[in-house]
Amino acid sequence: MDADARDGLSTALSAALREILEALAQVCLRHGVSYPEVAELAKRAMIDVARREFTIPGRKQTASRIAVLTGLHRKEIARTLSVEPPKDSASRRRVAYAARVIAGWRRSKRFADGRGRPSPLTFDGPSPSFLDLVKRFGGGDVPGRAVLDELARVGAVTRLKDGRIKLTATAYVPARASTEGISILGSDVADLVRTIGHNLTSGPASGFFQRKTAYDNLPAEAIDAIHQKVRKDGQAFLEALDRLMAESDRDSNPESRGSGRKRAMVGVYFLAADVGPGEDPEE
Repeated sequence: MDADARDGLSTALSAALREILEALAQVCLRHGVSYPEVAELAKRAMIDVARREFTIPGRKQTASRIAVLTGLHRKEIARTLSVEPPKDSASRRRVAYAARVIAGWRRSKRFADGRGRPSPLTFDGPSPSFLDLVKRFGGGDVPGRAVLDELARVGAVTRLKDGRIKLTATAYVPARASTEGISILGSDVADLVRTIGHNLTSGPASGFFQRKTAYDNLPAEAIDAIHQKVRKDGQAFLEALDRLMAESDRDSNPESRGSGRKRAMVGVYFLAADVGPGEDPEE
């Protein structure tokens, strides 16, 4: 690659990073996260990725090589690595368990009524019960009461007069400004960035599917109908994929056989925003 091509890629990457960082800055400032906190996290991310993924085969990664890759001083690298990075594994587990329980409840015939819809369940009564559901789809190491409390907190279930638990949601959607919602920000945005990053260095045949459709001159009155279409068809699409993936997932189907252990995800999202004066999103 010649110098002009490298400069062009660098310019394009800088512009792309600015867009990403402006979106993240909006979230950070809205939730009281300051620039020094963000800068420290960005520094730690650069060091961790350089240490983990940019090694020389057969050689141990050194602070000097990390310094060359990141532009950071070796003393700064040592200081940063001496501090444990923030983790929120509890919120991620709650998101994963709650999402799996809802998906399993919606697709499993064992937990369906005579019309094939999710059946209201007793908490710990005769099988199939809510505890059976959690044991089957929740991962096995989370108390059923904790899962029920989380589903109730986000409005995914309700109690009937006879005490049974009824599913009222099609998917797990965390409450506004919750730790679970913030956890989804981390996992979903990271997965999208990794998908695009993979595609930037892969040929068409080995790239991951990543597409979107976008228009920038829509009347405000059209947005609601488009959004409702995305909600309906997107949910149906994801439920079909959930059934397909669950057939091979060893947690959902213990009879599934094969080598290795892979993680796969598919996401659907919708965005509507005002176009500012003189702004051209396609420039």
